[in-house]
Amino acid sequence: MTPEALRTYLHDHIPLSRAMAVEVLEASANHVLLEAPLAPNINMHGTMFGGSSATLALLAAWSVMYLRLEAEGIASQLVIHRTTTEYLLPISGPAQASAHLDEAGWPSFRQTFQRRGRARLTVASELFYEGRPAGRLSGEFVAISEA
Repeated sequence: MTPEALRTYLHDHIPLSRAMAVEVLEASANHVLLEAPLAPNINMHGTMFGGSSATLALLAAWSVMYLRLEAEGIASQLVIHRTTTEYLLPISGPAQASAHLDEAGWPSFRQTFQRRGRARLTVASELFYEGRPAGRLSGEFVAISEA
């Protein structure tokens, strides 16, 4: 899926991403890089609202998992089970969220999914502001077979 196609998918299926003006800079089955501007995500302190930055990081993690499932032809519903977010810096401008899929956990995830029709995998995402780490998210996702 191209970055443009992923952006359209997110905006059409997760309307909050459109309200946040999320853009997709990179999209593959191994890595996703998203960006959101400050203006639609600003808080009363002139920095990015914590909920917006957490959502940006969550969208990156969800997207890389979604793209891997799609690339491998795994028909499933993908939902978030739990997240933790750590904020490192205030974000006073555009923020980026980068998520990589943990290749070490993928074979076990696939095996469990094939056997049980559902499986969990934790995906990490990092937030960046002006090239510096500004936050981290860890999300546990569950894929549920559509068959």
